Parts: sequence; structure tokens; C-alpha cells
Amino acid sequence: MSILEQINSPEDLRRLSLTKLPEVATSIREFMLETLNQAGGHLGAGLGAVELAIALHYVFNTPHDRLIWDVGHQAYPHKILTGRRDKLHTIRQKNGLAPFPRREESPFDAFGVGHSSTSISAGLGFSLAFKQQGLANKVISVIGDGAMSAGMAFEALNHAGDLKADLLVVLNDNDMSISGNVGALSNYFARILSSKLYTSMRKSGKDVLKRIPPVWELARKTEEHLKGMIVPGTLFEEMGFNYIGPIDGHDLSTLVKTLQNVKEIKGPQLVHTITHKGKGYPPAEADPIKYHGVNKGFYQASPKVVAPALSSQPKMATYSEIFGDWLCEMAAKEPNLVAITPAMCEGSGMVRFAKEFPERYFDVAIAEQHSVTLAAGFACEKMKPVVAIYSTFLQRAYDQLIHDVALQNLPVLFAIDRAGLVGGDGPTHNGSFDLSYLRAIPNMIVMAPADANECKDMLTTGLMANCPAAVRYPRGQGPLVTLNEGSKALPIGKAALCRKGKDIAILSFGAMLANGLKVGEELNATVVNMRFVKPLDEAMIIEMAKQHDYIVTLEENAVMGGAGEGVNACLLANHSRNQIINIGIPDHFVEHASPEEMLESCGLSASRILTTIQQKVRKHSCNEVKSTVQSL
Repeated sequence: MSILEQINSPEDLRRLSLTKLPEVATSIREFMLETLNQAGGHLGAGLGAVELAIALHYVFNTPHDRLIWDVGHQAYPHKILTGRRDKLHTIRQKNGLAPFPRREESPFDAFGVGHSSTSISAGLGFSLAFKQQGLANKVISVIGDGAMSAGMAFEALNHAGDLKADLLVVLNDNDMSISGNVGALSNYFARILSSKLYTSMRKSGKDVLKRIPPVWELARKTEEHLKGMIVPGTLFEEMGFNYIGPIDGHDLSTLVKTLQNVKEIKGPQLVHTITHKGKGYPPAEADPIKYHGVNKGFYQASPKVVAPALSSQPKMATYSEIFGDWLCEMAAKEPNLVAITPAMCEGSGMVRFAKEFPERYFDVAIAEQHSVTLAAGFACEKMKPVVAIYSTFLQRAYDQLIHDVALQNLPVLFAIDRAGLVGGDGPTHNGSFDLSYLRAIPNMIVMAPADANECKDMLTTGLMANCPAAVRYPRGQGPLVTLNEGSKALPIGKAALCRKGKDIAILSFGAMLANGLKVGEELNATVVNMRFVKPLDEAMIIEMAKQHDYIVTLEENAVMGGAGEGVNACLLANHSRNQIINIGIPDHFVEHASPEEMLESCGLSASRILTTIQQKVRKHSCNEVKSTVQSL
């Protein structure tokens, strides 16, 4: 039996001697590589946080002490150590482990996460709650250096420092460029700065010096500058935190001893650890972006890997790639075009643009609110800003979208990726609400392409429109089409008739058109590609209402407040008496599964759409017969 198989909870871990912990770390890495080779999932961040997860559970009495992870990509070792080792192969799959920490899954998951930069705010809430209740539970918030770039993290640090809250923040810094700070000297300083002797001397010395104001000010500045010379902690000290580090996040002895010291100190503490993303797997260490998330069969050292058969099908471009190519083409023609992203360069398909137009590319880090207002500033001075952002992350900048862009009617184009159901990342990353929240905003044009060519045309339409515009498109590939050269602007607010039928008209928005056409063939129904969510093609809607008994709306967005409700309002305003069937994402958060399983569970697969329409029509026909019989 391996040492990892003996650990079914942190309590088992805490029974081991300190000398056994490196063996545990090695076993966790081997287990992650083998398991994710079969299942896929987030790899690099977790490999880098193995020792940190071990040390935190070893020193603190979890789950009595609350451990809060930020984002959650790095929490796989945490899941392995907290009784979920045998289920790791199910992660991101339907009915399997959640991709991120989740309160409903385990008492060790103190706070559910998925978006970045929330752990310090949440941890402060935990700490203050324990204080109110007179409890002595410890609270530890783990945050990555990327997540620390968001304003929310600094707002929480500032508040915690001001309140002198008992909160430990662990900054997991995996930026390779500052690894030179790691070594014997910095580890020595970390142990000194976290020791009881230093803490007591620091406090007593300050108490004495405060009685002599000029000397106290000189001493304070001297200490500040001395610490600033040996550690990059002055900023955190100014915000009220006792800064400790940087320390080697893969040195378990130093980690454990430092955390044991810090555990006894009251007030806000920040421990700065330096780790390597992908630690222990050389390909991931060399290319942390590529190995951030992996598919099955990535681990070439595994004897179980079978080379996939070559497909005879042509490779289809993803919507992200379509956007990236369009961006470069338009930038070559439009010198005022600038592109902005909140740390989504690779995911949004902007790598080529960043290389070809570096002075017109702005990655603002994980700061969605800033990205939108930055674009507003650009637009005020006759530039043409394009904000590339995921649907779920645009939610974080809703106020800026309304007040800084739409209220001033500024021409900012939002290229909204990952709209709709995204698969294994689950409810925190699903783009379920963008049509609902965008169509409520005045001055907005909102478009949803049905395929790659339409996506390019809509992006051009939005760029040329002299107002705020959004194009929302799904993750991955669309229907197989021959890509057109270039792109053209579409008539704003005009739908396209795709199929003429009778009795039933299916009004499809965006990516649902392919399924809508399949259903249309089965039912001999009319199918319309609506294209624009705002403004709606009301003339087309009214025409369809006059020619058909049933109006079906189809969208990969929440039914509540979605495009279908816009159609309903139009029909109501025109006193239509059609039977209306709205099909979209139901009014609940959709759990992680494959994209196909998610569509099926939401009733958005072609077969489920067909069944829903048939049942509604059959029910209405029966009711009509009953009503006629009763009247006779």
C-alpha cells in the first residue's frame, strides 16, 4: 500500500512525521498525472500547489479551521487529501467531482469558487463571523499571484488590515521570473520574520518608541526600508498585514515551520510562497500555459497511452480562432483598433494579435471592471476598442458596462466568448445569462451568430456601429462551413429566413440554429435565424405570427429574461394570439458534464427540442378539442 492510500483525511496526514511529507508529495503528483491522463482536467496549477496543500492541512485543524482556495484550479491536491482521492477520475464529468471547491461536496470546501480573487473577501467574512460568535477557528485564504491583480483582492486586503482581523493570506506566487528570490537567505528571513522572538521584539519595541513620536517615525521608516530591501512586502505592510516571505513553496520543512509560527500570531498575516506551476512534470514546467488544463492521454510516460487515430475530417476552426483571425485582419485595415482582454489572451484567441500588434494589445490582468472602463476611455478619443471577454466574466463588469459604456453611448465592441453551456467547468463558467443581462441595457446592439462566417460578419457589424455592440458566441467549434474571405456588415436588426414550412415557426438565436433546422425538417416547420437579440426583427416576428399557429423560440441562454421573452413582448404588444413555446436553459444552475450531456439535460438537443414541441402542440390540440366539445 502506497503512503497516499493510507491518507483518507487530513487527520491521517497529521499522524505522519514531518520527514514523511515529501513522500506524500511525490505520491500525489504521480496520482494526479496517472488519473488526469485518463480523465483530463486542470493540471499545472495543482502540481505547483502540492506541498502547499500538504503543509496547510498538516498545520491547521481543517475543517474546523477554514481553508479557502481562490479560483480552485490548484485545489486538486486538496481534494485528494480530503477523502476524494478515489473519485478524482470523475472530476468535471456528469455526476462526478466538481471542477472547483464546492461547499455541497465536502465539509473541507469552506467556500465555493470558480471566479478569481474572491478568497480574501470571503476569508475576512469568515474571520469576522468567528469573532462575533466568540470562536477561535483559524481562517486561511490561498490566492495566486494572478488573482492578486484584481481590485477585489486589494479591497479585501485593505479592509482586513484596517480591522486587524485574524486572517492568514497565503500568496501562492508561481511567476517563474522571481524564483531568484527563493533560497537559503530568503527562507532564513521568513523564519525570522515569523518567529515569536521577532514578533514580540517588534511589538514591544513599537510600544516603547510610540511614546517618543520623532524617534518612532524614524524607526518605522527604517524598518520599512530595511524590509523593503530584503523582501517585497512593504505594500502589504502598509495595508496592515505582517508580511512573511518569500519562501520556497516546495520546501515542506520551511513551509510547515513558518505556518506553525504564523498560526500563533494574531492579526492579519501574509505568507508569500514561491512555487513552480507544473512542478514535478517537466513538460508542464516548461509550458505552464499549455498544461494548465489537459485532455485525456496527455501523459506520454504512461504505458496506457494509445496514440489517437488520425481523423479524415478537416480541422474546424474554433470561434476563438475565428475571432483572433478577424481581429488581425481588421487591425491591418483599421489603425485605430485596439484590443483589450482581462488575462484571457490564449483562451480568447488573441496570441497572434498580441505578436503582430503589440502596441495595440492590452492585457489588464484579472480586472474585468477595469477592462471595460479602459475601453470606454479609448472610445472617447476616437479609438475603436474591442474587449475580448468570457460571458461569465463580463458579469463582473456589469456596472461598468452600463454606466461607463452604454450610458455614454460609446462605440465599444464586446467579443463575448464561452456563451452558453461550456462543459466540464460547470455552473461558474457557463455563459447562461448574457442575453438576459445585455438586452436590458439601452443603446446596446446584441448579436448571436449561427456559424463562423456569421460570427465574422457580426464582429464587423459591431465594429462599424457607432454605439455599444456585443457578439456572443459559444466555446469550441460551430457547424462545418467553408470560411468566406473577409467579412461584411449585416443590416442591423434583420433576421434571415432559412426554411419555409407551415403551422410552426421556429425563431432560433445563435448556436441553436443547427438543431432548429433539424427539428424544422422533422416537423415541416419554418425556421428563422434571428441573428439580432437587440434590436429584434419585429417585422419578421409579426409576419411569422400571421402565417403560423405556433411560435417557438430557441436559445442557449436562460429562459428567464432571455431572447424568447423579447419575442413574447413583441407578440403581446401586437395582440397576437399564437401559442408560444420558449425553449432555453431552465431556471437553475446547470451542473458540469460534457457539452452534449448539458444540452440534453436542458432540453436543447435536437431530439429533446422535437419532443418538447410535439408535446406542447399535442396538449394544445387536445385542449382545443375539449373546448369545442364543451361549447357544443
